[in-house]
Amino acid sequence: MSARIRKSLVEGGNTLVTEAAWNAELDEKHDRLVEWMRAQKLAGVLLRRHENMAWLTGGAVEVRVLTPCETGVASLLVTAAGRRVYFTTENEGPRLGDEEFDALDFEPVLFPWYADATAAEAAKIAGGALGSDAPGAGMTAVNLAPLRASLRETEMARYRWLGAQTAAATVEALEQVEPGMSEFDMQALTEAGLLRRGIQPSVSLYAVDERIMKYKHAAPRGARLKQYGMLNLCSRKWGLAISITRFVHFGALPAELAARFRSAAQVNAALLHTTRVGATSAELFRVCQTAYAAEGFAGEERFHHQGGPTGYGEREWIAAPEGTETVVNHQAFAWNPSIRGGKAEDTVLVSGGQVEWLTATPELPVIEAVANGKTYPAAGVLVR
Repeated sequence: MSARIRKSLVEGGNTLVTEAAWNAELDEKHDRLVEWMRAQKLAGVLLRRHENMAWLTGGAVEVRVLTPCETGVASLLVTAAGRRVYFTTENEGPRLGDEEFDALDFEPVLFPWYADATAAEAAKIAGGALGSDAPGAGMTAVNLAPLRASLRETEMARYRWLGAQTAAATVEALEQVEPGMSEFDMQALTEAGLLRRGIQPSVSLYAVDERIMKYKHAAPRGARLKQYGMLNLCSRKWGLAISITRFVHFGALPAELAARFRSAAQVNAALLHTTRVGATSAELFRVCQTAYAAEGFAGEERFHHQGGPTGYGEREWIAAPEGTETVVNHQAFAWNPSIRGGKAEDTVLVSGGQVEWLTATPELPVIEAVANGKTYPAAGVLVR
């Protein structure tokens, strides 16, 4: 068999994933997808969503030009017979061939920009029932999220780099924030640090003072910082998503706000302690509901979702009262409990019953919360 990919993944002169390990990852994913297709009685699957293309190529391919878009300028086809094709326009073909697919084993199918032949050509090549992760006439809708859920060692290696770099950029920005800055200034500081590292911002929630207290999802609107600022963001690279929130307060932190942070950390600890293989979405929801009540904030879970697993989506699913999804091994999670201005949010890996923080910021204050005798740290507020 020819190599799936003919290069290693190198960042800053360091090899994150060797060529052999990357090939093993892509081989396993290809085989799982083909096995899944056969079980679904599909002759091929057309992938158009960026998270599925990133998953299948091990993060080697990014086809989005309009970054907020779910699709990009190319699509991938894998057939049950093992053929691997990418479709794109003649004007996009040279760059994608040189910079995205050059080391991969996909063959190109090109067409004029004004005559999209993707669906017809995919159906012809598959030669039978065709599935797709985006709506299309004559194609069966497919959901590959379950295939993406359990991460391989190579994916976790990429995730560790992304989490550490996102955390570093967040701390750098937090330490530069000053009273009088606007929410847009805070956003620019943070996202410039991400972009310098080759990381794309994907969620931007920057707020100050009363807007933090008033809104759970406070998109930046230009208010100027007096005392209290929040950097709440998601970042992306190689298709993987990181979530993190950090806070800065100028002057002594009010006792009531400090108590809310401690309570949010306790809810976070309860969730992390229960995030074990087999736990259901509904069970996790009940845990956070109970934890809020124990902290004196019964019903707080109604005001915002509490988070859930992440990976190739900022949230692959969220904990809900009737949720049936379950935790699997080697899965990433981002819980985000919050209590009227106090919040805990980090991205972690749950593997072999252990929790590994991807976005740890030990240089900032840490709140140690305890669940069933086990300590789970959460970030406190930087007081300046």
